[in-house]
Amino acid sequence: MTTVGIATGAGRGMGLACARRLASAVDILLLVDRDPSIAAVAAELAATSPAAVEGFVLDVTDTAGLARLAARVGELGALRAVAHAAGISPTMADWRRIFTVDLVATAALARALRPLTTAGTASVYFASMAPLLGIAAGQHAADDVLDDPLAEDFLDRIRAVLGEQVEDPGWAYSWAKRGVHRFAQQEAVRVGPLGGRVCSVSPGVIDTPQGRQEAEQHGSMQLLVDRTPLGRRGQSEDVADVVAFLLSSQARFVSGIDVLVDGGVVAAVRGPAVAQAGSPT
Repeated sequence: MTTVGIATGAGRGMGLACARRLASAVDILLLVDRDPSIAAVAAELAATSPAAVEGFVLDVTDTAGLARLAARVGELGALRAVAHAAGISPTMADWRRIFTVDLVATAALARALRPLTTAGTASVYFASMAPLLGIAAGQHAADDVLDDPLAEDFLDRIRAVLGEQVEDPGWAYSWAKRGVHRFAQQEAVRVGPLGGRVCSVSPGVIDTPQGRQEAEQHGSMQLLVDRTPLGRRGQSEDVADVVAFLLSSQARFVSGIDVLVDGGVVAAVRGPAVAQAGSPT
């Protein structure tokens, strides 16, 4: 059976790094990006790849386009791996667009591909360390809304429960990525009986074009780098290596979890060592 992989946001950054890793793990790889230049990226990767590589121009918020993507996978073979890296960050859009691209589109992609799930299908959705740093536990009312991202009134409901603060793009980003964490857990339960696996991955401060754009506008990014125990920004390959493992048969009993790829900064900022430092000896 011909195996098919999908890498979204594959035109650059972490999505492209994931695509390069997946090219040796499947027979046919679809590179998905909204930029038409993805065709040239696919051609370049195909020149050195053991897999056949196709570019697929798609805005992941386009429901009809997601249906076309699923149909194309079905034509080609069996869905083996999905690295869903497409997303936007706080400097790129307003709060509604951030929720729509980062959370709603993730759920819509999963819904479109779910009928193709079979034994061995694995998906990784990109989340972020942001909600782990910024959102406290016990947000039950908001989580109830987050857990239904495909509801027609989702944006109105999340605005109602979180208030006007959610209109801040950075806050919206944190909540959208919290939703991805929760959605990956839900989807793992849904597709497990079909033999499928789902995880999320939460990058820290990663040196990508998008990451550098955020750093230029938010000095706090450097503060996080300074507190990273490993003493550096992450590289796209650092994340892609973890995604490749999660999508591989070596991770065959790993599902429903989030993997933090942050060089230890969440532990440094929010972990037990911080609490101990503030406690009397």
